[in-house]
Amino acid sequence: MNLPNTITFSRLLGIPFLLYGLYNPTIQAKWICLIIFLIAALTDWLDGYLARKLNQITDLGKFLDPLVDKLLVLAPLLVLVEIGKIPAWGVFIILARELAIAGWRVNQTTITGANIWGKLKTISQIIAISLLIVPLSGIWTTAAVIAFWISVILTIVSGIIYLIPVKTSIE
Repeated sequence: MNLPNTITFSRLLGIPFLLYGLYNPTIQAKWICLIIFLIAALTDWLDGYLARKLNQITDLGKFLDPLVDKLLVLAPLLVLVEIGKIPAWGVFIILARELAIAGWRVNQTTITGANIWGKLKTISQIIAISLLIVPLSGIWTTAAVIAFWISVILTIVSGIIYLIPVKTSIE
């Protein structure tokens, strides 16, 4: 376990606190959840940066990082469904895409990193979850729901692009 993989694994430790806080209806709990979620999201960038900078990219990291990312996104989304902030079928689309990509990756001989669409999907999910967690009202509630649906659309698009084989031209 190198430093980047340790940071990746440590993101898992925030999930129980995040889930516990999301069930607490106080404003303070929501802000604490937002902070926990954003710190975990930022460490996703940090572990990748360190892995590249320290030349510590490993197959374990390539496997563990996207898995932890999915858990960090899906765990709060499931609670947000349960407390009635978003519909389950939108989260099902996200879950289905993630399972499809994970299943597809099992048969690959090499594990590739995320492309720009995968990164946009992840960023949009982080923004949507953040807006859904933060205790704001009025226009922000509408913005949060719109951000959620944008993330669902980007999830679909990135999944399709990931699964379409790249055509190479022979000259």
